[in-house]
Amino acid sequence: MAAPRFVSCSRTYPVALAEAYERTITWPLDELFDKRFGPIPPISGTDQDGVWGTVGQVRTIHTADGGSMQERLVVADPPNEFGYQITGVTGPMQPLVDHIDGTWAFEAVGTGCRITWSWTIHPRSSAAALALPAFAKLWQGYARRALDHLDELLTTTT
Repeated sequence: MAAPRFVSCSRTYPVALAEAYERTITWPLDELFDKRFGPIPPISGTDQDGVWGTVGQVRTIHTADGGSMQERLVVADPPNEFGYQITGVTGPMQPLVDHIDGTWAFEAVGTGCRITWSWTIHPRSSAAALALPAFAKLWQGYARRALDHLDELLTTTT
């Protein structure tokens, strides 16, 4: 199998660490990821039971292009981090991605916090790995937009 590709994006927020963690892990994905970025579609909905936040929970994420993926929560360490694995990717990303290991890390900074969102993308094949540098560049823009939107959500929504 081809080598995975690591991508990461961070931003600081004027929100207390515990509050940022709790609100981020439970935020509806279709509200946070509501905009397309180039070929990366917005999330159109999720199928899940209960409030997201318990290790072992699985949900299906649906994207606006008709794709879907399974997300399993594998780490929940409030207020420091939560991690997940994405498998069963369908739609346009299917030829590119075998699975993704994702993490949201939270760190106290002054009176606020820094949130870092990262993915380790495991390509489906050696040929797919050749496209990962371009996809990583697109993901950076997608992540930056999502973290900017999270700032609006965390600081203007109560």
